[in-house]
Amino acid sequence: MSPFEMFSASIGNFGFPLVLSIYLLIRFEKRIETLTTAIYELLQVVKKDP
Repeated sequence: MSPFEMFSASIGNFGFPLVLSIYLLIRFEKRIETLTTAIYELLQVVKKDP
């Protein structure tokens, strides 16, 4: 079964919003981690500068 067929079957079984949410969460997980690190580093810089 190809990935597209599995994706289509999942949409039919679970509904489009659920499948889309899971896809976006997996796709953006790395970017969210990178942004979290950048925000933490920015917080440390702001705390050093009075």
